[in-house]
Amino acid sequence: QLQAYGGGLVQPGGSLRLSCAASGFKVRDYTIGWFRQAPGKEREGISFLRNSDSNPVNADSVKGRFTILWDNTKNTVYLQMNSLQPEDTAVYFCAAAKRRLIISNLRARASYDYWGQGTQVTVSS
Repeated sequence: QLQAYGGGLVQPGGSLRLSCAASGFKVRDYTIGWFRQAPGKEREGISFLRNSDSNPVNADSVKGRFTILWDNTKNTVYLQMNSLQPEDTAVYFCAAAKRRLIISNLRARASYDYWGQGTQVTVSS
């Protein structure tokens, strides 16, 4: 089970850290992905980590601004979001796959076994 939280209202240029807490399995053994869905748009995969010893993979839309982080002691994955812009406004979801996904499968929703509930992020002045 995954629980995502930490969303809220932030001004453009601000930062926010989302959390994804796992129960029933160890996140370090899974591929973790962060997705987002803006109103009227498809769900978009933005940041991924294939087991805790891998380098993160980020979509071009967030590269250099967002990063995915592990805390194995808390069995939690974070999405650190900096330099937020209004176009980052969306519902954010975390997901977990039981295996190490190949890069070409990271953005496919069907690759993931567990999903957390969404958390709303609104970037507005």
